[in-house]
Amino acid sequence: MSAQQAVRILLTGAQGQLGRQLQSDLAMLGEVHAFQHAQLDLTDSAAIRACIKRLQPTVIVNAAAYTAVDKAETERDLAWAVNATAPGVLAQAAAELGALLVHYSTDYVFDGKQDYAYVETDSTGPLNVYGASKLAGEQAIQAAGAHHLILRTSWVYGPVGQNFLHTILRLARAREQLNVVADQIGAPTSTLAISAATVQMLRQPWCSSHSGIYHLTCAGATSWHDYARAIVTHYASLQSMQGWPALKLKPVAILPIAARDYPVAAQRPHNSCLDNSKLRQCFDLALPDWQQALQEVMSRLSLDTAP
Repeated sequence: MSAQQAVRILLTGAQGQLGRQLQSDLAMLGEVHAFQHAQLDLTDSAAIRACIKRLQPTVIVNAAAYTAVDKAETERDLAWAVNATAPGVLAQAAAELGALLVHYSTDYVFDGKQDYAYVETDSTGPLNVYGASKLAGEQAIQAAGAHHLILRTSWVYGPVGQNFLHTILRLARAREQLNVVADQIGAPTSTLAISAATVQMLRQPWCSSHSGIYHLTCAGATSWHDYARAIVTHYASLQSMQGWPALKLKPVAILPIAARDYPVAAQRPHNSCLDNSKLRQCFDLALPDWQQALQEVMSRLSLDTAP
């Protein structure tokens, strides 16, 4: 964005785990108008268009999404409305204004069958309704002709909100043993890292001319099983300093299982690793290693958000 241009940002999904972090960080760039679902229903296309027409934003940041992967298998219409139709409406309105649209997508647009990290140009092939709806959202944005940054990320978590981190800590307080899938690989990516990277991209005066899809994940890779063990290990190292209650679950009691032995409604990709080379080349930007990012997030947990 131009240093001389007054930046007016419209943020959707302001109450989500990513939206909350973005609302704070985007304020460094300009005037932020943040909308929760109750204030802006993304299933209402007319309401979206009216809101954008009224605010005349220079940047639209779409952090809203339907993310209940398993429920999406039976709530397809709702998932499609939020993840596919709404991004297209946002992009059409952005194109009319000449605004930039920032949109977050997912590793689940891929089938996870290849042995190496996916680049942006690799063939997609979502395995579930959630992934298919997110892919349709990407395609709708591209078809609208707006300036856009589509940021594919993975395994998103943060200090607040419903996510894998908080699920593991909740279970670790109640159980002495836990089985976690060990044959699905990806990069846990924190809302802190995603939000900081978004701000850095928007600070570049030429970002609007770099429309496209970018992979944006923390460095490194792990399994859900090893990620769970890391969470419990980091918690134990912070427990006495933070005054948190002890957990019943020890890292060694988190046992590996195969995905086939943990039945869920929606199939997940075995390989969720994304190659971030394009992000580094175009924006000179790299996210921290996933373990470093996890430590930062856990240091920000409060007694209200810890188990």
